[in-house]
Amino acid sequence: MKQIKDSTPPPFINVTPLIDVLLVLLIIFMVAVPLNPARFMAKLPSVPDNSQHINPNPNTLVVTIDSDRHLKLNQETDMGTLDDMSKLTRRLVSVFDARTRNRSFRADMINRFDLPDDVRIEKTVFIKAPRSLSYGEVARVMDGLKGTGASPIGLQLDDLK
Repeated sequence: MKQIKDSTPPPFINVTPLIDVLLVLLIIFMVAVPLNPARFMAKLPSVPDNSQHINPNPNTLVVTIDSDRHLKLNQETDMGTLDDMSKLTRRLVSVFDARTRNRSFRADMINRFDLPDDVRIEKTVFIKAPRSLSYGEVARVMDGLKGTGASPIGLQLDDLK
């Protein structure tokens, strides 16, 4: 009995077929990857045919950066400049505090009682800037808005034709 165990060779796994299968899978993935789109097309809303004036939502906050680097919040002018955003941040903090006291919730969060009130408050802010302004300056405004608690922050596109 001892001689039979010693004469059997140890088990050996032949990996050659596995390497062939992996090579075929690698070729399939290399061929399939370029078929994925590298970008996506955004569908922008068209310009309405009628020229009716639509009043904006009173909860919408738009920070406008003028070409002379001055900031505006909705219709309020003199909210500082890109170099000194303290007036804008103080105003936004006071707006968010008033919305928290008045329990002005986002439309999609009104019935979400499982979340705290700070998350449910409408704190959406849009940034409207000229195309001539560098991205770094817009990013600096975005950082200042994040510091006030604004979330989400959107960018407004103009001159879409």
